[in-house]
This record gives sequence, structure tokens and C-alpha cells, in this order.
Amino acid sequence: MSSMQLRTLAFALSMVLAGAATAQEGGGRTRFILAASWQPAFCQTNQKKAECASQTGERSDATNFSLHGLWPMKQDYCGVSAEQKAADKDGKWNELPEVTLSAEAKSALAKAMPGTQSGLERHEWVKHGTCTKMSAEDYFGVGIHLVDALNASAVRDLFAANIGKTVKADAIKAAFDKSFGPGASDRVKMSCRRAGSVRVISELTIGLSEDAGTASAKSAVLADLIQGAGKTSFGCDEGVVDAAGF
Repeated sequence: MSSMQLRTLAFALSMVLAGAATAQEGGGRTRFILAASWQPAFCQTNQKKAECASQTGERSDATNFSLHGLWPMKQDYCGVSAEQKAADKDGKWNELPEVTLSAEAKSALAKAMPGTQSGLERHEWVKHGTCTKMSAEDYFGVGIHLVDALNASAVRDLFAANIGKTVKADAIKAAFDKSFGPGASDRVKMSCRRAGSVRVISELTIGLSEDAGTASAKSAVLADLIQGAGKTSFGCDEGVVDAAGF
């Protein structure tokens, strides 16, 4: 091989390696969002909703994250009729078709997603679930599995240990990186809302890779799905971890 060919080969190899390094630094691409609510904060401004009127300090959602939804990126209302779409957008969720689930799945979803008391699962399926290739059983099964993994992490422990207190973004980021690997917090956005004069943490939206969109994600490792997603800004810099009750 001539010296010119060797130089050309070396240059090509260096470009491949540089491209791989850049891709690794930038992370993957976010294909799904896991939306996890802190229910007491949601209920501060939605006190008349059934799941809020019935909330107690002993119920699971008082000290754990609740499943809001699993959202495919840039897709919604796939194959949904105009009538159902209009009803959903008008907030008439109980007029939407009932979601067909096994008794076991219904029970698990009622615990993970208190909003089922207001028909939230019908809204989530019509708007988001229809844009996956999963059945309703698998779609909600994946969401339940992922929010359970979040609730088994240092992130949930941090929130539960600081109810009624202000928690800063840096502490939450550190908990994400501890539980889900270095850089996991770069795939998370935190939302806050005002409840009177207090800014409370209302929701975490967590970027996930395309593997979150298959039935096999019911046994997936949440850290792997997060690490395969793209980066985002964290959003709210601090907020109070609200306690159950108004």
C-alpha cells in the first residue's frame, strides 16, 4: 500500500472515530417521554377532580410519583375519529371509549395513575397510545413498569424525604445520575407551578429511546432507555415537594 493510500485510510479512520465520539457525547435521540407527576402538587390546582378529593397522606401517590403518560414524540391522535378527538380536547374524557384492560392491569393502573378516577387513561390512550404499535394492555404495562422503576430510585427517595421542603435542581440531577447513570439528568425536564405563593414541583418529563415503544419495555431497564435518549434543558431550578392535602 502506498504512502498516499495509507494517509487516506488514516484520515478516513479518524473521521469515523470523531463521528462516533460526537454521537456519544450528544447522546441518542428522544423518541418517547415518560411523564411522571407529583400528585399532591397537581391537586393543589385541581382540587375538584375525583382523584384529588379522595387523596390522603396514606395513599401511594402522596409519597410516590404517579404515571401521567408515555408519549411518542411528535405524534398524537393516530387513527382517531374527529368526534373522539373533539371530545378529548374538550376534556370530556368519560365520553371516550373505555380502555380494554385485564383486571390485573386495571388494578395496577389505578394505583400508578390516580387520574383513572377522572378518565385520564382514556385520554392518554386516545391521544398518545394510539400512536404506538402496542395494545392498550402493553402500552399501560410499559408505563406502569417505568414509573415503578422511578419510584424504586434515589429520585423518589429524595422527594419522599423532603416533603414540605424546597429541593434544588442540582440535588434532583444528582439523584438521577446516581440511579440511572452519569448524564441521565441531561435527559430530564422538571416543571413547577404556583400554588398560592409557593412554587411546587409538579412533574418530571423523562426522555426515552425508541425501545420504550415496544411491549418488551415492560421488562426494560429504565436507565438504558434514558441513556439512549437525547439531551434537554432541566427547566425549573427549584421547588417545594408538596404534601398531600390542601
